[in-house]
Amino acid sequence: MKIDKKSKSLIKRRELLKKTAAMSALLVVPRHVLGGSAHIAPSDRINIAAVGVGGRGRSNIQSCANENIYALCDIDDGKVAETLGEDWAAPFVGKAKLYRDYREMLENEPEIDALVISTPDHMHTPIAASAMDLGKHLYIEKPLCHTVAEARFLARRARETNIVSQMGNQGHAEEGGRLINEWVADGALGVVQEVHCWTNRPVWPQGIGRPAGSDPIPSNLDWDLWVGAAPFRPYLKDRYHAFNWRGWMDFGTGVVGDMGAHIIDHPYWALDLDLPTKVSASSSRFGADLETFPLASKIHFEFPAKGSRPAVKLTWYDGGLMPERPAILEQGRMMGDRDGGVLIVGDKNTLMHGVYGRDPRIIPETNHVDYQKPAPTIARSPGIHQEWIDAIKDRSKMTTSHFEYSGQLSETMLLGNIATVRASENKVLEYDGANMRFTNDDGANAHLDKDYRAGFGLV
Repeated sequence: MKIDKKSKSLIKRRELLKKTAAMSALLVVPRHVLGGSAHIAPSDRINIAAVGVGGRGRSNIQSCANENIYALCDIDDGKVAETLGEDWAAPFVGKAKLYRDYREMLENEPEIDALVISTPDHMHTPIAASAMDLGKHLYIEKPLCHTVAEARFLARRARETNIVSQMGNQGHAEEGGRLINEWVADGALGVVQEVHCWTNRPVWPQGIGRPAGSDPIPSNLDWDLWVGAAPFRPYLKDRYHAFNWRGWMDFGTGVVGDMGAHIIDHPYWALDLDLPTKVSASSSRFGADLETFPLASKIHFEFPAKGSRPAVKLTWYDGGLMPERPAILEQGRMMGDRDGGVLIVGDKNTLMHGVYGRDPRIIPETNHVDYQKPAPTIARSPGIHQEWIDAIKDRSKMTTSHFEYSGQLSETMLLGNIATVRASENKVLEYDGANMRFTNDDGANAHLDKDYRAGFGLV
């Protein structure tokens, strides 16, 4: 893991912060101390802090609002005001403590039990690292992280700190995902060796270089904190932050990072794919002068055989690209849904579903009607947020998109991005997952990790 030199000087401060939090905890005797390590009685409300409160952050807070929303942290005061102004926010208006800097919040509020992180991708892991050091449970909005090295770090640190973790890919908790798993396990598709996943994204700027100039920074916005761990660049109104950060390589993970957790997730889960051994890609114009992901790409993943399952090839399409229409699909019938979809192709049947695993159907429809569906074998979920909350209160319960699972899923998606960046090298990248390295392209290995701006490293 690359750590900038200035961040190394923060190690002593971080250790002091841990000790200060521990001493404060002894003074106020919080409930988790009274009940033992990480214990919260099921009847108690969890003290949840949210970092990033606009957009998905607001939705995530709303989904946890039956607990105690203890603190809100956002670099944009306007987003905080909007969230506090929502009708559903009434129970905690005036009660939640407000911060701009997550580091100050964690240092000053030892009573926080858990964090919901809904920032741009590049800040997920720096915030999570600080929180895990203090034993805080974590819900991180998808995609889990910004680099492959971060995916490994989060899974490892979650184990070491014994926190309850969850990635926010809500479709993983829905009924469709369980049906897909059960039908594949039932043998409805026969032997599966081919999967196709696609999305209509991007719906934000991509395929462009860095713009010139700068704009005055609004008084309600802390731009330095927004840039955070990334290399600093001037503020430009609505160019980077707002919704447009997803396409910039310094801040987001592009289309596959945004939507892969909702689309690749379901065949990945049902087929138990683990990590690919080969990845290759083609894309629209891409060059050293561009700092965003391409407008359209096609990524090929090859997963090795596992147990009785043979090797599987999964192809990802974005930017309007789609797989060939199956001859067995009825004329006039949409493939997937308006946002994308999946085809899981077996030697007996093909299963099609939409984004989030919704509306899974065996095609053609006559085959779906004839299929005798098995009885449920997978426990149903109360929802992606409630899974996490229940597991915090009752450690005998499990989350289903914990960092072990979501870390490997995110790593797979990020390997696809690396293949896209390296597409001009005309190689099939060979990946050694056990050692987290490409064996035939040292240039690709440089993209597995990154440097962090001083003050935001993983220390």
